[in-house]
Amino acid sequence: MSNKRRALYFLAILLSVVYLLWRVFFTIPWRANLFTLIFALLLVLSEILSNTTGFILIFFRMLSTKKKWNLTIPDYDTKQPLPDVDIIIVTHNEDVELLRKTVNAATYIDYPDKSKVHVIVSDDGNRPEVQALAKHYHVGYSGMEDNQEAKSGNINHTLAKVNSPLFVIFDTDMIPFSGFLRNTVPLFTENFQQLKDDPDHTEPLGFVQTPQSFYNADIFQFNLFSEKIIPNEQDFFSRDVNVLNGGNKRALFTGSNAVFLRKAVDEVGGFPTDTITEDFELGSMLNMAGYISLATKVPQSSGITPIDMKGVIKQRTRWARGVIQSCRNLHIFTNRHLSGMNRIILINTYFYWWAFFRRMIYMIAPILYALFKIQVVNANFWILMIIWAPGYFLLHYVMGDTSGMGDTAKIRNERWGEVQETFFAPYLFIPVLLETIGIKAKKFKVTSKNVTYSIKDKLYILPYLFLWTVTLAAIIKFNYGKYGSEILVGSVITFWLLMHFINLSMCLFISLGRPVYRKNERFIRQVPGKVQTPDGKWHAITTEDVSEGGIAFITQQAIPDIDEGNTIKLTIKHQDFDIQLTGKVARISHRDDTAIYSIQVHVAPDVNRDHYLQLIYDGANTTLPSVQDTWVTPFDELYMNLIVRARAYERNISRRFNRF
Repeated sequence: MSNKRRALYFLAILLSVVYLLWRVFFTIPWRANLFTLIFALLLVLSEILSNTTGFILIFFRMLSTKKKWNLTIPDYDTKQPLPDVDIIIVTHNEDVELLRKTVNAATYIDYPDKSKVHVIVSDDGNRPEVQALAKHYHVGYSGMEDNQEAKSGNINHTLAKVNSPLFVIFDTDMIPFSGFLRNTVPLFTENFQQLKDDPDHTEPLGFVQTPQSFYNADIFQFNLFSEKIIPNEQDFFSRDVNVLNGGNKRALFTGSNAVFLRKAVDEVGGFPTDTITEDFELGSMLNMAGYISLATKVPQSSGITPIDMKGVIKQRTRWARGVIQSCRNLHIFTNRHLSGMNRIILINTYFYWWAFFRRMIYMIAPILYALFKIQVVNANFWILMIIWAPGYFLLHYVMGDTSGMGDTAKIRNERWGEVQETFFAPYLFIPVLLETIGIKAKKFKVTSKNVTYSIKDKLYILPYLFLWTVTLAAIIKFNYGKYGSEILVGSVITFWLLMHFINLSMCLFISLGRPVYRKNERFIRQVPGKVQTPDGKWHAITTEDVSEGGIAFITQQAIPDIDEGNTIKLTIKHQDFDIQLTGKVARISHRDDTAIYSIQVHVAPDVNRDHYLQLIYDGANTTLPSVQDTWVTPFDELYMNLIVRARAYERNISRRFNRF
């Protein structure tokens, strides 16, 4: 990083600190009524916490070197014996066909000696159908009944039966890529050698976390028609923030897709059972025990993320409560066993879950003044402009500039972050508050990945609709009848009201949902194959994309005697195996001189299915973006959603009128 850029970052922090000091000492209405004073203090505290988390992120980016950012995966160390690895696939009550994909993929994972890879299905339901699935794939099975300790109890029960020096944790829906071990285990063997060569200056490696990656569009991508514009919302943490944590040797464990040193986990007593976020707590316990943790930024597995409001909200509520629980268990503010860097990372994570409470404060503050003349900030407009504006806009520039560092450039900018915070805020601020004061939820369930909609799901729109209506009323009332300097003086209030109004408009679109027509996700997979015509001749083809229900393939010229509606036979290559498929021609189209055939396929439930599933899921879904399209702003998204949804309503109305 250049000295000029570093100086700019320090200036942004300095100006922001000056603003915060001014806010604390000169703008709080100490003589106001109790409600106004409490809200004013909450607003100042929210600003301090928001800026602090921003400062920490900037600080981490400044500390990040190219070597830290681009974690190099070494080759297998020939000086070290190849360690055995237990791959534990954890399942609760998920659909067996979802589990099948993960178990199947685990059997295809590359390793120099496959006899040293031991796959175990860890089933706390002791289900016969899961045991049959494990038997079909010739993998281990660990069943249990009456599990009272959730996921941790299930894993600990299985760990008691295995003893490899390394083990991997996968959730049911997290399908590993074939290169998973190749891109994680060598970090351990390298560390083993370093410990042998220089034990006094080498810290033992406790675990390696690979990113949480998803092969379907999340609720923001899907409901905002943004599958080509913004990455998955969780990418910001997994492929950016946690990589920075790993650069400081303190990556957080996120529940799946991680490799552990068995000795380290045994040393801290196994997976903790006193929290619903055992992942977050276990990683911190390992760091306190003297083990480092690393995070890679290239996905090595991929899962499915919920896109229904109920599923997403329940998932985040569980995470929020769990992290607050774990932070309390770990005593992150007073624990003497935490290193300075570890403490900063944990406190920053804790503050993240308070972002939703802060977002509610930010939304309500300008509404109070615009509608009820409740002034929670005592400030002259021109002084505010001099002290607030330079630091605010420079800090936002710096945050955008630092997010462009490394290969993870522009995963998410601040505007998109505000939209996502606004979406979760109405549903998370109360659980976070309750958990903080010790009021726990009675029961938690594993998030269902099946999309289900009911009339009740439509009610999730109500908080956004209420806030959107009140904000609109505040904008109109506050600006009605004002002219000239009055508009200028009130521009700060209007600015914040408009920002929140745009964010809430996006939340309305997200909560309105979108019809789900596709049963299976498409993956770009270009492999050779051949198709048989009715006369028995075979013609060479190349696949363009594949899914569990269909294939699109191309040929240089149209194949005679194959028309739409025909049933055909085809084979496609996977490794050295020819996958046998039958299918019905759904559509034939052309692109320049190339014929494109879309086929609805059927695959027999045998070795063909296993190879076909592996062909589909061995690799990321590159139809979804990994970085943000910086040319498309939330304003563009807002306009696009208005147009798309207006046209959809117009079509529906036209159909109804045409019936008459």
